[in-house]
Amino acid sequence: MPFRYRLQKILDFRINQKEEQRMRVQKAQQAVNEAEQNIKKNNQDILDTKEGMRTADPRMYESYDNFLNHLWEKAEQLEKRRQELQEILDAEVAKLVKCEQAVKVLEKHKEKNKELYLAEEKAAELKQFSELGVTRFFKQAQERRDEEEQQEILRQLREIEGN
Repeated sequence: MPFRYRLQKILDFRINQKEEQRMRVQKAQQAVNEAEQNIKKNNQDILDTKEGMRTADPRMYESYDNFLNHLWEKAEQLEKRRQELQEILDAEVAKLVKCEQAVKVLEKHKEKNKELYLAEEKAAELKQFSELGVTRFFKQAQERRDEEEQQEILRQLREIEGN
């Protein structure tokens, strides 16, 4: 009879939870990456605006300053958003670690149960072979005794016939 783990449904459920959590972590990581890309784009816009300000007409300086202030405020907002997303990612990763630990615990339990099952199967098999060996030994011993009795009877008959 093959090994059947009695908690297999729970193990499968936890594995599914782990995979779902892994997907959530990937989505959170993707959101963080997008936020970082937005920050890089905004920083590039700031650099481009500063460069454009150097070659611009002095009458446009106030507009450039206003736009730069807007970009810096936007940079602060983007950084706050990135930090929020990073916190969400960290929380999701922590949940993933817990899910992985739960799966590992059950897998280890399953492995131990399988080893016990295999040891019991081996012991039962050895017991069966042992019983077969004992039966065979007694059968052979009985055959030897019967053969010795026949030889004894034949020897006695020869003695009687020889006299």
